[in-house]
Amino acid sequence: MGKVTGFLEIDRQVAQYQPASDRIRHFREFTLPMSDWEVQKQAARCMDCGVPFCHGDKSGDSGCPVNNQIPDWNDLVYAGVWEEAIANLHATNNFPEFTGRVCPAPCEESCTLNLEDAPVAIKTVEQALADKAFEMGLMQPQIASVKTGKRVAIIGSGPAGLAAAQQLARAGHGVDVYERESRAGGLLRYGIPDFKMEKKLIDRRLAQMQGEGVTFHCGVEIGKDIAVKELLKQYDAVLYCGGAETPRDPALPGSELHGVYDAMPYLVQQNRRVAGEDEQSRAWALEDSISAAGKRVVVVGGGDTASDCVGTAFRQGAVQVTQLDIRPEPPLREDKLGIWPYWATKIRISSSQAEGAVREFQVATLGFGGEEGKLTHVLCSAVDERRKPISGSEFILQADLAFIALGFSGPAKQGILPELGDRLKLKKDARGGESVMANEMDYHTSVPKLYAAGDVRRGQSLVVWAIREGRQAARAIDLRLMGASLLPS
Repeated sequence: MGKVTGFLEIDRQVAQYQPASDRIRHFREFTLPMSDWEVQKQAARCMDCGVPFCHGDKSGDSGCPVNNQIPDWNDLVYAGVWEEAIANLHATNNFPEFTGRVCPAPCEESCTLNLEDAPVAIKTVEQALADKAFEMGLMQPQIASVKTGKRVAIIGSGPAGLAAAQQLARAGHGVDVYERESRAGGLLRYGIPDFKMEKKLIDRRLAQMQGEGVTFHCGVEIGKDIAVKELLKQYDAVLYCGGAETPRDPALPGSELHGVYDAMPYLVQQNRRVAGEDEQSRAWALEDSISAAGKRVVVVGGGDTASDCVGTAFRQGAVQVTQLDIRPEPPLREDKLGIWPYWATKIRISSSQAEGAVREFQVATLGFGGEEGKLTHVLCSAVDERRKPISGSEFILQADLAFIALGFSGPAKQGILPELGDRLKLKKDARGGESVMANEMDYHTSVPKLYAAGDVRRGQSLVVWAIREGRQAARAIDLRLMGASLLPS
């Protein structure tokens, strides 16, 4: 271990942001990178715990879902051995430049120093390592020395599909990735705003993967342009990584009004606009070209997608943004001894919310009102501890735009599901959402040769969970095809 007393001598520091008044004027990333020496000092704070809870466990209930060897690469960073640190990080995570930007960092929540509210700045170090890997020219294609002759098709090019594709290609298999949108990346590209993650990061990974032998077929929708049964005939295995795409329907009166939209089509449209693409998405089509410029915006929902709508609306020029959350306002600080090392419920303020959003807690959305078919207001109510509206507490928020961001209930209903019908068994979660039935051991579905991984199997989750599932599914497929596998589990 490098700096034994680092956690006692060095204060926690994370990368700073451009001021909100500056960053809302553009859609680029706004994090101000730290110097190498500053990153090394933060890595030196790692205690090299006897039991490193930040690693995560097999269940993934706490710590890092991809089981990053965090104390190891922190020590290497502190020692300035960048190349070894980068290799260690990539041994468990295919895309740390993605997770270093958009992961909520459950590893930091599980850090022993979080007992004192000063966890190691793991996410900051991870992003710095990932960016330095490209800066040093280390991210070259890793071409398999032996080709197996086996072919695998992957449906969907989000984080699960990309992770699986890279692992399978490195194992020597021929890999074809099918993406219905015009460019690969799934909701990494079209769902996450550029101010959180610029898309050049995806493009350089795609170039590396193409060098490794992965072939991308964009603008191709499986189940519509090509039948699933044709893929199952042509390939030795097919991996379904379609994501959880069906938005939860709140069944609110007035949802049909002009000015009320689901969150994801709005975000996708703006991402396509920033990229210079045609605004019309194949999967997330909108008849309208939406802009929040000069408008009062209400966002229904309290999660990451809702926060992304907030940041996007401000950058488009919204005059006011209000975010409604039915949950009670969380405490400033959690009960450490009762919660740690698990993810805690406490007040968290995203960069987008910090740009001036008004947050309303314990508020239910009762419906939308308007005139001549256009939204003019949102009808709301306070709720009790059971999240039931309190009679007499109703109030109105004036609004020109409203975005519904209540999460996703399962895979898209078009494409692969209608073709396979009852052969592809689905399971329901506690909230009534559906996902494809496949276990975490072999990721095999009820259809021969068909596997599933990511949100389509797990339900909506984090990018880091999708990467974990893609890696594990790749090993399961490799094991099935070859009888043995050198891919990590």
